[in-house]
Amino acid sequence: MPDPAAPPRRLGWLPGRYAVALAPDGVVPDGEWLALVRGPEGLTVVRPATPDDADRWAALFEATPHGLDVPGMLAAVVGPIAAAGIPVFVTSTHDADLVLVPAGRRADAADALRSSGIAVDAVGPEHAAG
Repeated sequence: MPDPAAPPRRLGWLPGRYAVALAPDGVVPDGEWLALVRGPEGLTVVRPATPDDADRWAALFEATPHGLDVPGMLAAVVGPIAAAGIPVFVTSTHDADLVLVPAGRRADAADALRSSGIAVDAVGPEHAAG
């Protein structure tokens, strides 16, 4: 249940579809990308999907940035999506979270978020493009 004292949450869909790929050699790929996360297994890349990508993801981004010290921000978004049985991939920026769901489940994810009191816009904020 949303905290009535907290400002309303608002997420927006970024345009396009994305792929999540692993570069085990850790080399930054050529071309466009939205997020890079280096881990022990290599470099995870979130990039625009190509026609060859079997898995396509739709991306949500927080329309109002939040600080790093605010507890529960990501859980409030991922919880309703998970409760609806929708897979999720998440990475974060300094100011907000990037939440990806399978492109075919975009409407279901939006419904789950709206049911939990989170507004979901048709298109995300301009500053989120990578």
